Amino acid sequence: MWSDLLTQRGVCLVLSAPSGAGKSTIAKALRAREAGLVNSVSVTTRPPRPGEQEGVDYFFRSAEQFADMAAAGEFAEWATVFDRCYGTPKALVEKALAGGYDMIFDIDWQGFQQLRAAMPQDVVGVFVLPPSLAALRQRLHGRGTDSAAVIEERMDKALAEISHWREFDHVLVNDALEDAIDQAHAILIAARSAVARQGGFAALGF
Repeated sequence: MWSDLLTQRGVCLVLSAPSGAGKSTIAKALRAREAGLVNSVSVTTRPPRPGEQEGVDYFFRSAEQFADMAAAGEFAEWATVFDRCYGTPKALVEKALAGGYDMIFDIDWQGFQQLRAAMPQDVVGVFVLPPSLAALRQRLHGRGTDSAAVIEERMDKALAEISHWREFDHVLVNDALEDAIDQAHAILIAARSAVARQGGFAALGF
């Protein structure tokens, strides 16, 4: 088919949300649905957790190494979260997009703004809201891993993050998880057909 001759630049799908809203679960589900969806592997200064692998879960670097990479302009975006630094290697993103691969990002609103500034034609942002603040608090308590003080800290941070939802291209409410996954998937499919991401039509006479 003539469509097989077309080239297509990949898209960066960013999922942002306050902690506990479910963006990581949605991102995991999208990767399960789309075998060719490339996960963004971040550089971090936090130590590896049991079972995490270098280059698969994160690139683990010291604070000094991270600072050197940031100073050299090697990150498409980076931020400090709870005293740990996280950044996205720019070269890996560009290589994936140029090869026609879509990437999914699980980053905060600041990371989204930086990534969009660095690659304005390639980024589609989705903000994931919880059904309510009460539901978010309940989810955080349900984890059973954080103290009451930490949960309150996360709730304060959540309110600050939620205030930025209007800056994104799309917003969805994660009330029913499967519905939220379907909505995120539909956004990804629509983003692929954007005119700016298509190539080869002129050579085919269109």
